Parts: sequence; C-alpha cells; structure tokens
Amino acid sequence: MKVTELELQGVKLIEPPVYQDARGFFTESYQQSAWSDAGIVEAFIQDNHSLSIEMGVIRGLHFQVGESAQSKLVRVLSGSIYDVVVDIRPESPTFTKWSAVTLRAEDHQQLLVPKGFAHGFCTLEPNTQVFYKVDQLYNREKERGIYWADPEIGIYWPIDSPILSEKDRQLPLLDSVKQEIGKKEGIV
Repeated sequence: MKVTELELQGVKLIEPPVYQDARGFFTESYQQSAWSDAGIVEAFIQDNHSLSIEMGVIRGLHFQVGESAQSKLVRVLSGSIYDVVVDIRPESPTFTKWSAVTLRAEDHQQLLVPKGFAHGFCTLEPNTQVFYKVDQLYNREKERGIYWADPEIGIYWPIDSPILSEKDRQLPLLDSVKQEIGKKEGIV
C-alpha cells in the first residue's frame, strides 16, 4: 500500500494494491492491521454511501464539533470527484488553507480526512457514488458547515454553478464559525 502525505498535515492519499486480470480486479479497500502499520490508526465505526445523479453536485463543506468530530476515509465507487479539505484547526500553521485531489473509481485511491478538517466534494461525472468510513457516529446537533464558495478560503472548484442541497446553500462563511471552532471544546 502506498501512502502519500499531502500538504495539509494528517491528510493522506492512500493507494491500496489492486490485482487485475481478465475478470476484473480485486483490492482490499480497508484492512485494519495494514492501515495501522501505515500509521492510520482511526477506528472506523460507520460507513456512508452517497449517489449524485448529476455532474456538478457539491456536497459540503461539512464537519462535526466536539466529541462528535469525525475522521473520514473517502473513496469513489463509480464516477469521479474533486475532493476538498479545509484545515479548521485554529492552532494549525495551515489554518483556513485548503487542498484538493481528484478521486476516480478506476484509480482505487482513497483520501484520509482527519478530525479538524471541513470536507466537501464536487462530482465530475453523472452517477458518481462516494463511499466513506467515519470514526464517530453522525450527530445532527454537532453538525456544522462552511459555504462552498467562501471567498476567505478561496477554493478553486471545477464548476461555477453547482447543484447544492438547500442545507448547503445556507451554510455560513468561515468567519461565522471561527469563534465556535476556536473554543476549548471546538472541533477536536
């Protein structure tokens, strides 16, 4: 397994071995001891799966606060996404910086998004399915988000007019959530 540390500390691109033949392929998309040997020690307890029917759907930027903060292990089952993480750890030297990778089903790559990051993605193809593991259960009361086009963060998105949920349309700008994420019980 190849693990590449990206420019934001803790965010990793993971490439598990893929065995292909005339029938198709086989890969271990997650194997706890192999991941642990690679320094990935999150104990994942829930799997989530989304389908976006159209190209240009943006989901995010989402995160949870306090004890409900989640690490995520993201992979694409069909289609492709432009996957974005934003550092929302106030003490981090890369606070408010963002990073993005393109994940394609055929590449079998995965993205580890640790606690302390907002996460979102844009679908690059119709009928894109995203599957991700999390290490904390979803908690509606601790769910937060940041508006996808926040000018303070300045994310480059590969689309100008995304398809958004009503909830994501109404997410606040980073400036509105800075006070909450800076509190002692904050994001992690």
